[in-house]
Formats: sequence, structure tokens, C-alpha cells
Amino acid sequence: MLRRLVLALASLSMLAAGLSGGASAQGLFGAPPPKASSGDNAPADETSPPAAAPAPQTAPAELAPATSVLPGSPTAVVKPFYEHLGLELDPAQRKNFIDPAKTVLDKSDALRASGQGECLDPNMALDNANYDKLAIDKSLRTIEAVNGDESKVVVAFVVEGHQHRLEWKLKKVGGAWKVSDLLSVTGEWALSQYQCE
Repeated sequence: MLRRLVLALASLSMLAAGLSGGASAQGLFGAPPPKASSGDNAPADETSPPAAAPAPQTAPAELAPATSVLPGSPTAVVKPFYEHLGLELDPAQRKNFIDPAKTVLDKSDALRASGQGECLDPNMALDNANYDKLAIDKSLRTIEAVNGDESKVVVAFVVEGHQHRLEWKLKKVGGAWKVSDLLSVTGEWALSQYQCE
């Protein structure tokens, strides 16, 4: 119990430092965990205490319970894209986007309608990772930072042992948050950089 309390307090301290310092997405959730070498630790058995390594991976998940999403917040705008994968490509969702993201999505729609193929990956919200809803739901963490009429929502999740981080950039337009760009911190791509022509 004491260990969980210490981990939670340490995680909250890191969260506060990340929000006040305007840290990048990598800084908000830390560096991806290093691969464990099989020669350093003896195999675990029933009498061994839990290894210390898993603690950093589980502690951040306790920071953002699903009930903490406020209606109308930047996180509330982003959340549906993880509940209904591929939603960002649905033309009915354009009301949630502004430029430069909206222009790229509109051009992608036009290219698809012309029969010339697809410009964007249907899995952008997942950083083009393999679809595993159960694994994503178990590991999905979000954090938002608001600065006036601009905000970002950083989303982190693990698929097949690989950690992914995406940054949704939003702007407040007419009192509502709209997505202006989507960037992959791990994949090093941005929606605004796509040329769908």
C-alpha cells in the first residue's frame, strides 16, 4: 500500500512538473522503457518479490482515470477517436477539425472519391500500429495541457510491447475545441505534413 502511495505521489509530481514546464510529449510520459536483458535478473518464481521495473509502466496509468474527462475539454474531443477507431477519416467528423488538419483530411476525401486510392492510413489515431482494442484500452493514458486558446492532448498506449505516443494539437474556435494537427512522437510524422493530391 505504501509503495502504491509513493508511486502515485511521484507520478503526480512528474505530472505537475510536465504541465507547468510545457514539456514535450516525451517529457510528459518519460522515455520509452529500456528492454530488459535476460542475464541481469534471475527468473521470477512464486517466492520472488515483484520486480521494480514494471512500476514506471503501471504508475502513469493511475493518473488519468476515465471518469476525469470533463465535457467540452480537449480530452473529450480526442477520446471518441479511441473509442471508434478510424473516426478521424469520417467526413461527418470534419466539424471537429480546423486547418491545417482539416485541409489534409478534405483532400484525402477528394482523392478517395476520385477512385485514385487512399492518402492516409486508416489507423492514424493508433500511430499506424496493429489494432488490438483490448491492449490499447488497458494501456491508454491521456494528459492535456491548456494554454489560453491552444491545447495539446498527449495519448500514450502500448501495442505488442511497443510504446506509442501521439500529440493532438487543438485550438479553441467559437468556444469549442477543434483539432488542428495530429503528431506521432514515436513515428515522427504529422498529419499536417501529408500531401493528399
